[in-house]
Amino acid sequence: MSAKLVKGLLATAVLAALAGCNGSDNEVKVPASCAEAGDACKVFTVLHTNDNHGRFWENKDGEYGMAARKALVDAIRAEVESNGGEVLLLSGGDINTGVPESDLQDAVPDFIGMNKIGYDAMAVGNHEFDNPLSILDMQRTLADFPFLAANIYKADGSRYFDAYKVFELNGVKVAVIGLTTEDTAKIGNPEFISELEFRDPKEEVAKVIKEIKDGKLADIIIATTHMGHYADGQNGSNAPGDVAMARALNQGDLQLIVGGHSQNPVCMEAGNTAYAEFQAGDDCTPDQQNGTWIMQAHEWGKYVGRADFEYYNGELHLASYKLIPVNLVKTVVDESGNKSKVLVADKIEPDTELKELLQYYQDRGQGKLDEVIGTTDAKLEGDRAVVRGQQTNLGRLIAMAQATQVNADFGVMNSGGVRASIAAGDISYRDVLTVQPFGNTVTLSTMTGAEVADYLGVVASMQRNSGAYAQITGVKMTVDCTAKSVAISEINGKDFSATDSYTFTVPSFNAAGGDGYPALAPIQTGYVDADVLYNFFKAKEAIVAADYEPMGDIVYTNSNSPLGCEVTAQ
Repeated sequence: MSAKLVKGLLATAVLAALAGCNGSDNEVKVPASCAEAGDACKVFTVLHTNDNHGRFWENKDGEYGMAARKALVDAIRAEVESNGGEVLLLSGGDINTGVPESDLQDAVPDFIGMNKIGYDAMAVGNHEFDNPLSILDMQRTLADFPFLAANIYKADGSRYFDAYKVFELNGVKVAVIGLTTEDTAKIGNPEFISELEFRDPKEEVAKVIKEIKDGKLADIIIATTHMGHYADGQNGSNAPGDVAMARALNQGDLQLIVGGHSQNPVCMEAGNTAYAEFQAGDDCTPDQQNGTWIMQAHEWGKYVGRADFEYYNGELHLASYKLIPVNLVKTVVDESGNKSKVLVADKIEPDTELKELLQYYQDRGQGKLDEVIGTTDAKLEGDRAVVRGQQTNLGRLIAMAQATQVNADFGVMNSGGVRASIAAGDISYRDVLTVQPFGNTVTLSTMTGAEVADYLGVVASMQRNSGAYAQITGVKMTVDCTAKSVAISEINGKDFSATDSYTFTVPSFNAAGGDGYPALAPIQTGYVDADVLYNFFKAKEAIVAADYEPMGDIVYTNSNSPLGCEVTAQ
């Protein structure tokens, strides 16, 4: 049974005094454990997922999927309730964007799946704003649970969503506050969010905590957030996340944060300043900052986080925590060198009823992949032998699409991420997925002009005929292939300045150091490359290929080729 608001008297945490005798003095013995507290100890379980990103259906290896998630959650609920506890199921947001079968249906199958699983509340993620607000309003109406975001305001000064909701769990009132990353204002589509304001979560959560405490509305205050977890608060270019918020509050104000956005399993080394080398099936120790537990369950429903709590002496105690893999597999190699995939834990049989229901949406989504989303009057060049050796119309178009998505000054795209051409004529979503099949996301970085020059000095001089060769748009420059340096004249149509700040996009693979690119600490926008390209084509409708042809903006010197850096080894 899902934990919902129910009528009834609050069972207090007042403990029965156990009188003891020490000479002539009577002492009150304070229970040191749930067992000692007896009936005064209340037990409940918090389950959590985050960053679903359209993964209502299992992947080709049978991993995750909402039908298997429901079976797991149902089993945990039954176990917890048989032991006298209750369950609260929360989502850290970003239900939208990531899989075309979901995207093409406005995440309707995902919210239907969440209803069937029995979610109690969710944080609003930045990708909930990838569509017009009318779609978001449809989704919140469809959901049988509240969308929570204390820091999102309308132009009239009122909140767009509820700030919190109070649940009763086994006689304990638990207030759940929702919060959304401030970065939504930077990486969201201005067309859809212009009437909204994304305020500082640290300030807003303090206001809400005061309201709850002043009204004596809850025994425990927790948060479901979409802000990101960054070890030791090192958030780089991202807005401050869960760690910074926990440290900014008074100790004990917030007992628990279940989060999302950074899409990592929050499993910490001793000291809580660095991540453990967590693998599926490993033990997981969540973060704890300033008395606040912080948890996150990676992404896509790969795991269900399970936190078992005990409440006695007026305090919350974490009894156990684990990240439960949902039919995840690993590759093993036998003595003959043969590779095979095996489950990392026991098989979870998907819920039959939910799988049958979602099968309809999966089939419907597959059919939509062949719908025409645009046209091109000439070939968009992505052939491996060409795109890895020179600037091409498709390579530049992809870089431009990614930069346009987040209003960046210029875009960088590795040619190894361009896997096919698009022939003249109709363009379908399936064509887009053939061109960009890897599911990399778009990152956004900000640098001074001098820092940009250093970065492009490395990136623009990557060797021709390799996947690292960079397709670049929005920059006019001369590349010295021997010195691995650049002389920039313009960025985004304006004269270059070494002291001005510039923004640019690069795929997440390269931002992490892939292909030998300098590693960055960018904003993780979460926009999937194929979705960005799909939206670009759909918005343009008719592509004129010549508009994306190289215009001589990049000149290569000290190279054996005018098309890129190709220097004979000395």
